[in-house]
Amino acid sequence: MTDLVRRAAIFATSIHAATGQRLPYTDEPFIAHPMRVAELVAGTGARPEVVAAAWLHDVLEDTPVTLEEIASVFGPEVASLVDMAAMLPHCLADDLPGAVDHAQLARASAEAQTICIASLIDHTTQILRYETRRRSLLLHEKREILRGLGKGDAGLYMMAALVVS
Repeated sequence: MTDLVRRAAIFATSIHAATGQRLPYTDEPFIAHPMRVAELVAGTGARPEVVAAAWLHDVLEDTPVTLEEIASVFGPEVASLVDMAAMLPHCLADDLPGAVDHAQLARASAEAQTICIASLIDHTTQILRYETRRRSLLLHEKREILRGLGKGDAGLYMMAALVVS
């Protein structure tokens, strides 16, 4: 683990712990999700900046941290990846309100899409384990989202395709 990735892991762990947020279904500390996403992204051989952004991908949405703070602490490249990944959680949320904006998904870089695919895998795995009432609808929505993430890592994309099928 590089210094950049270690600092991102510590930062994300601290800031998410401060919110007291827990994961649905399991009631785990929220950091368990970014940790699993970062592990999936690291497994692709991604650059440290991408793995750091994976640790931080939910910070903008779920904490008071700003994009400027991320840029100041982790640099503009990590901040840009976090920003691109942060625009996609609206498409990845379990309560997706309707149609997927494939144009928005397509604007994200391949590296940001890789982070989002990893997040989709983790969210979907939790749905498969714990959701009963809305499982069919949620899986359909995840399949639609995945269709827009074709620039991401091919191996993770294939894994996600299996998970959502």
